[in-house]
Amino acid sequence: MERFPFSLTDTEKTALKDLVWRRIMDRLNRRETPLAEPPSDILREPYGVFVTLKRRGALRGCIGHIVADRPIWRNVADMALAAAFEDPRFPPLGRAELDGLEVEITILSPLAPCPDPDRIEVGRHGLFIRKGLHSGLLLPQVPVEWGWDRVTFLRQTCRKAGLDEDAWKDPDTKIYWFEGVVF
Repeated sequence: MERFPFSLTDTEKTALKDLVWRRIMDRLNRRETPLAEPPSDILREPYGVFVTLKRRGALRGCIGHIVADRPIWRNVADMALAAAFEDPRFPPLGRAELDGLEVEITILSPLAPCPDPDRIEVGRHGLFIRKGLHSGLLLPQVPVEWGWDRVTFLRQTCRKAGLDEDAWKDPDTKIYWFEGVVF
């Protein structure tokens, strides 16, 4: 896999983070504000994205759209609401939780079949594992945050998919990798 040739300016990153906050505040204030136009052409490009919310360092919501079929701007706007109010692991975000809330956005490269699990680099690659009806995804920053090695990363992605942790060794299991720009 070639390095993901994608970058955003600080201004574009700030605009995306501001968009997340606006969408969350609009929902909390019961406002329906139309989505503004993105401030740059790159934000009109189709990429998959994840929006992660953390409160005082602990996960509070994380939802993404992995298919590059909609503009970054639209995906971030939609995933902001999903991460705050629709993550099934958490109740909808409340006003009292805004203090200490942090936003992290990940722009994804296209998913590609991983040719060899030995080539997976912790901190560079994210993983999507699928076997039958089960699938799970972990972003590139997750194994770094948890101090995992490559094998633990593979096992944890299998667990997230609801599979046995060594399912990644099964030839019927499909392993996809991707890179991400995280900010």
